[in-house]
Amino acid sequence: MIEVNSVNKIFPGNHVLKDFSAKFETGKVNLIIGQSGSGKSVLTKCIVGLMPIDTGEILYNGADFSKMNRKEQIEIRKQIGMLFQGSALFDSLTVEDNIMFPLKMFTNMTKKEMLNRANFCLERVNLEGRNNLFPSECSGGMQKRIAIARAIAMNPKYLFCDEPNSGLDPSTSIVVDNLIKEITYEYNITTIVITHDMNSVIEIGDTIVFIYKGQSWWKGTKEEIIQTENPEIIDFVYASKFMKNLKGKLSF
Repeated sequence: MIEVNSVNKIFPGNHVLKDFSAKFETGKVNLIIGQSGSGKSVLTKCIVGLMPIDTGEILYNGADFSKMNRKEQIEIRKQIGMLFQGSALFDSLTVEDNIMFPLKMFTNMTKKEMLNRANFCLERVNLEGRNNLFPSECSGGMQKRIAIARAIAMNPKYLFCDEPNSGLDPSTSIVVDNLIKEITYEYNITTIVITHDMNSVIEIGDTIVFIYKGQSWWKGTKEEIIQTENPEIIDFVYASKFMKNLKGKLSF
């Protein structure tokens, strides 16, 4: 579990996170939703240690990340998998080498062990045998699945996904969503997904945190978010014609 307790992050002239608190549960897909500029990306960067917080606590299984020394923080980071919005694959490396990149950096595995792990991860995302392709030879959906394979190469306890469906068509988005959900349940990972995609909220959201102007404005389940009378949530959730058409028709 990851707990964020009364976190504040202040930039000159901009109080981005305001006493933000939330719990992200293990073995569940935890979604962070909110309008652009609400503080989602800053929150994520604070949680993974890319930005220091000004006040508050970020706890990984009860241990305060902000109070750890550098060596202790590195050990936590080794347990984190990241799926970036643009996949962030290395264009000059093959699929196989992209997946083995964190293994080369952070483990003492032999070449054979790394290759076995890369093959396992590729098989897990249904891309076995694509080892020698380059990212430019892969579709957007394939690139996202390769990025997921790389993210799980280190057997992470924590998985962070930043807009995983960005730029994907609806059918491919469903494939990526289902893969994230399956991996979360299968390996009992604490998964945090930043998304604007209400389809993802309805399909894979176990717990949902709505961030509004830097505050933890609403927390609940996908069932509860459809029924809420919170005006800010309503404006966000039913902003699209698709969701307006679904309102009142959804059941779980």
